[in-house]
Amino acid sequence: MADTPEAIKKSVRTYMFVGAILFVGTIVTVLVATVPWLDFGHHGFDAMDCILGLTIATFKASLVAFIFMHLNHEKKAVYWLFASGLCMVCSLAGLTALALGDPIFDKFFYSGH
Repeated sequence: MADTPEAIKKSVRTYMFVGAILFVGTIVTVLVATVPWLDFGHHGFDAMDCILGLTIATFKASLVAFIFMHLNHEKKAVYWLFASGLCMVCSLAGLTALALGDPIFDKFFYSGH
């Protein structure tokens, strides 16, 4: 924690800088979603737009976690917990993708018409 006025001013500068980066990231996200010449891939929302939006969101979430939630000063146990949570999210996303690729064709779940 900051104990001196100089350390407090440095912390405030850091928070303001990160806040400005987050603001710019939000503007870039909105521009990518709305401006046609920033539309990657096919016209309209597609996989490339999703990947770009999730990349920007991941960068912004990482900044919030490391700077505002002070994860950059934590012990290794916190990193293991954070990494295990990310692994769980990736696992659930993978299971969802597998389920979408192999739908259930059962008389209880699928009417056939």
